[in-house]
Amino acid sequence: MRYVSTRGQSPALSFEEAMLTGLARDGGLYVPEEVPVMSKAEISELAGLPYEDAAFRVMRPFIGDSFSDDELAGIIARAYDSIAHAARAPLEQLAPNHFMLELFHGPTLAFKDFAMQLIGQLFQAALARRGERVTIVGATSGDTGSAAIEAFRGLDNVDVFILFPHGRVSDVQRRQMTTPVESNVHALALDGDFDDCQARLKDMFNDHAFRDEVRLAGVNSINWARVLAQVVYYFTAATSLGAPHRAVGFTVPTGNFGDIYAATIARRMGLPTDRLVIATNQNDILHRTLQSGVYETRGVAPSISPSMDIQVSSNFERILFDAYGRDAAAVSSLMDELNRTGRFKISQGALEYMRELFASGRASEAETRATIAAVHAATGQTLCPHSAVAVKVAQDHLGRVPMVTLATAHPAKFPDAVEAATGTRPQLPPHMADLFDRPERQTRVENDLAALQSLIKERLTK
Repeated sequence: MRYVSTRGQSPALSFEEAMLTGLARDGGLYVPEEVPVMSKAEISELAGLPYEDAAFRVMRPFIGDSFSDDELAGIIARAYDSIAHAARAPLEQLAPNHFMLELFHGPTLAFKDFAMQLIGQLFQAALARRGERVTIVGATSGDTGSAAIEAFRGLDNVDVFILFPHGRVSDVQRRQMTTPVESNVHALALDGDFDDCQARLKDMFNDHAFRDEVRLAGVNSINWARVLAQVVYYFTAATSLGAPHRAVGFTVPTGNFGDIYAATIARRMGLPTDRLVIATNQNDILHRTLQSGVYETRGVAPSISPSMDIQVSSNFERILFDAYGRDAAAVSSLMDELNRTGRFKISQGALEYMRELFASGRASEAETRATIAAVHAATGQTLCPHSAVAVKVAQDHLGRVPMVTLATAHPAKFPDAVEAATGTRPQLPPHMADLFDRPERQTRVENDLAALQSLIKERLTK
């Protein structure tokens, strides 16, 4: 199994090399040369398996010879032992033919734990074998950062620096990043929004001298291993509802496009999915793009669903690569145009490809609050704002095919918004009950590449 860049100017890599590299040196994102296909019989056999066993079967073909069967099985077991629910990703029914996939039972109470706990174990195993150390720099709109810090803190072969937009994450999200005491993790509050954090991250990767000096690695959703880990729960949810003998639809609250892109990989592997629904909040660039055929950035408006407050969705480049028939030159041209002008127009053929795969919708702030209140009153289920955005959009796309809406974070991560909608303040689980009593450790930083690079080099473990 080899991985190629969406921009076509970097060499093909193994799974391990692509994972440790993160962003390709040509600025592109790694994708598999070919997507392996599972037979109906193989998909049927996933039904009822423990999550870890299903994960092994789904991911194994993508790993190649980077890890042995025993290594991979051990890595998966260690990664998912940290998820509190016995089913790991349980389904709850919200309404007739409408189900919710709970992805918030991990250590940081967000779906990012499914990928980050796995990638932490993969990194540790690969780096220990190589006798190497890397510097991980990540950008977060709220959940990726805490999941990365939780996965890598205290590990021997890694220094971790997480950029988050100062004042634009919830108090719980911030404290999850700023209260760990391990010396190898660093929370950096950047003056700007998430797109600024993501831009500086890409600048660091594209500065090859700096990249090589600090042995830079990335764990944002640009990292293929992150996407691969997320493919698994589409299979476990769908087989619980009768796949492959009937199709299942999914609605995904979407910011950086990685989670719903994982659903397209599951579909290409043979999972029979109905149309995949992109759910956006008021920062609705992906919904607007599908409607108009023009990807055009606008200013980010802060919302009660901050993990979706994004205008530059990095993983959208991967679906463009597919939609343009894997034409790397076309993708490079579009990305150059986006950098120059903040917009690009999608060709008619590529747009039709995407419209066949996806439907979309948006939820306003008022609709998000109303959905939290209505679901709580009707079912007793408490939604975080991101999950509520998805439920509202899913309700507009319900039909005869079962719909699974992804619940991506625990409501206690956003207590103010939930309390305003329901009158009840959600409580953190016992392992986080003292979160607001723990001392914080963070560094405020300017939105300046040179200053960031200097700080990172100064803080590296010697």
